[in-house]
Amino acid sequence: MHMGSSMNKHESKYFNTALLMNEALIRSLDKKDYEYITVKEICDIAGVNRSTFYLHYETMEDLLLETIESMFNDLKNRYTSDFVTEKIIDSKNMDSMKLFTREYSIPYLSFLKEHKKAFMVAINHQALFKVESIFNALYKTLFEPILSRFKVSNEEKKYVIAYFMSGIHAIIIEWIKGNCEDDINLIADIIYKYVNR
Repeated sequence: MHMGSSMNKHESKYFNTALLMNEALIRSLDKKDYEYITVKEICDIAGVNRSTFYLHYETMEDLLLETIESMFNDLKNRYTSDFVTEKIIDSKNMDSMKLFTREYSIPYLSFLKEHKKAFMVAINHQALFKVESIFNALYKTLFEPILSRFKVSNEEKKYVIAYFMSGIHAIIIEWIKGNCEDDINLIADIIYKYVNR
């Protein structure tokens, strides 16, 4: 029993240290380009030793990916199952149901804009392929119940989700490459218009 509680303590300490390093990377990205951020800087900001960094990560890219994953978990929490049910699934009128509404888009796009530096780095460092699996988990949460409501068969579902994701990614990547300068409402409208066709 005692051993179990010390394990949990150890795990939470490990998690908190990772969180500190994630935050250190986000803070550093606000000040300089990713290429110029060193492991030493991350450790100084997070208040940890270099050896602690290498206990968690082999490279800075590992830290980048974990940071993005952690940010996406925060985002996923904003899209609770209640939100999905209330906004979409309980819609009485099938004709007015949309796959990706503005109510979905705005918090999502605001989140991306808030963390655009990290996403820009991911895009430029080919880390995007790994990032896509993180995106996928979010889309699955959002789209699965809606597609069920639209009576899309289980065999088709994964293909339909992949199809919509490709389109949404293309729009978002273009927007991030432009430093998120176009208005969020414009991007939300483009997604709304073309994804729901």
